[in-house]
Amino acid sequence: MEKILFGTAGIPLSAKKKTTEAGIERIHKLKLDAMEIEFVKGVKMSKEKAKKVKEIAEKLNIKLTVHAPYWINLNSSDKKILKNSKKHIIDSAIIGNICGVKDICFHPAYYQDEEPKKVYEKVKKEIISLRKEIEKLKIDVILRPETMGKLSQFGSLEELLSLSQEIEGVEPVIDFAHIYARSLGEINNYEKFCEILENYKKALGQKSLKRMQIHVSGMKYGEKGEIEHLNLKKSKFNYKDLIKALKDFNVKGFIICESPNLEKDAIFIKKLYEEM
Repeated sequence: MEKILFGTAGIPLSAKKKTTEAGIERIHKLKLDAMEIEFVKGVKMSKEKAKKVKEIAEKLNIKLTVHAPYWINLNSSDKKILKNSKKHIIDSAIIGNICGVKDICFHPAYYQDEEPKKVYEKVKKEIISLRKEIEKLKIDVILRPETMGKLSQFGSLEELLSLSQEIEGVEPVIDFAHIYARSLGEINNYEKFCEILENYKKALGQKSLKRMQIHVSGMKYGEKGEIEHLNLKKSKFNYKDLIKALKDFNVKGFIICESPNLEKDAIFIKKLYEEM
């Protein structure tokens, strides 16, 4: 990717209609670059609408990503939950692909009081299975498990980098606010952010820095990690140091803002990046 793209997690709050098409149009008018399509409450978009979404996005040169439904647990012992979890990811990939999307973000699993290494192997097995299904469907997407903010959730940076090394067509979404919460505030300065980017580069190669998927927002955390997303200026999350680190590493790809005020913080961090 030639540059870093700034966008919102879902339809901007200021869009006239709460439709994906209206959201893309609003992103364009706001001079942002991207929008994450939120399938978080289910993949309800038809194939016909997905084609229209792709057309308007290409016309306005807005790049799209997808966030799969929240109800995913690839470590579930319940066969129905596991089957539905995989279906949510496959459906997101099918409709996302029609929209022109190349990246499918999802929350991978919960530990459920099991040994992390055991959970890792279970999640790895299921993602390998998902990749095979996607290849059979001839869908060209990258599956992107997201770094998670709660200590009960599978999805540390180390776990996801390891999965990405072991499985072709898998790369993480790096949610820096989640990592900040998961570390109970420890990972929150320029040196720590640079360490993350250096580890990412070592694990996945220099070229991987040119196609990163990043989530950012303010964050409130407690002793168990993430509590809630906040607007950047209402949080102690050190977004200025993050932007500096991204710039110094010449990172390209997507920065998707998940702050409650969505486009306001997306515009804010884009301006900060351009002025730094």
